[in-house]
Amino acid sequence: MTCTIVVPCYNEAVRLDTDSFGRYLENSSDTCFVLVNDGSTDRTIDVLTKLQSAFPDRIDVLDRKKNAGKGEAVRAGMLHALQGSSDFVGFWDADLATPLDAIADLLQPLTANPRIQMVFGARVKLMGRDIERKPSRHYLGRVFATTVSMLLRLPIYDTQCGAKMFRANEETRSLFAGPFHSRWIFDVEILARFIQGRRGDVQSVRQSIYEFPLMEWRDVGGSKVRPKDFLRAFIDLLGIGRRYKLR
Repeated sequence: MTCTIVVPCYNEAVRLDTDSFGRYLENSSDTCFVLVNDGSTDRTIDVLTKLQSAFPDRIDVLDRKKNAGKGEAVRAGMLHALQGSSDFVGFWDADLATPLDAIADLLQPLTANPRIQMVFGARVKLMGRDIERKPSRHYLGRVFATTVSMLLRLPIYDTQCGAKMFRANEETRSLFAGPFHSRWIFDVEILARFIQGRRGDVQSVRQSIYEFPLMEWRDVGGSKVRPKDFLRAFIDLLGIGRRYKLR
């Protein structure tokens, strides 16, 4: 089983851990990456092309000249990945807050259960798991996740973790076919499109999504998310509810 992981990159020249990507690729033969430069103003594209030159058969680089936001960078990368022959596709945050080793964890439910369409990493602080998250972000995240759960009518714990995996098929392609209307919470919009595509069959949707409690996740400095973005996220959430007629 093969998979392709999309990594959206905006001004990641200093923060991108190329050594981690290199070590992972040297020890994993069934994973490829699509690195998307989202109109960076630093030397990100140079870092990406250098990494690609070291693994030309395993890494593709998409250079988007104009910054369009993380959601559109992910969408472009996913559509590119879906053109290949991988069995699974996904996207991963460039800061590697979720280590690349977790790719295997997220693949396991997909390979074990053909009914599962997507697997989301979930930042759940449990015994035996190393989850380091700023308290302020954790509590804001819990309020947001609860609101999302009520809107979607899904018992989902964490929509915003940047580690997600999908089965590579036409249904997944439909989730990324058109531009996202939300710049910040496109993850929720993916779920809204999925519900819409399943004609509101909540039972079918619940059986198709799996949340995997990550073994490790750590806040990494240099995040592009600011406190005001949480307010913007709630505004976008209302817009998603209206657009996809979720209530």
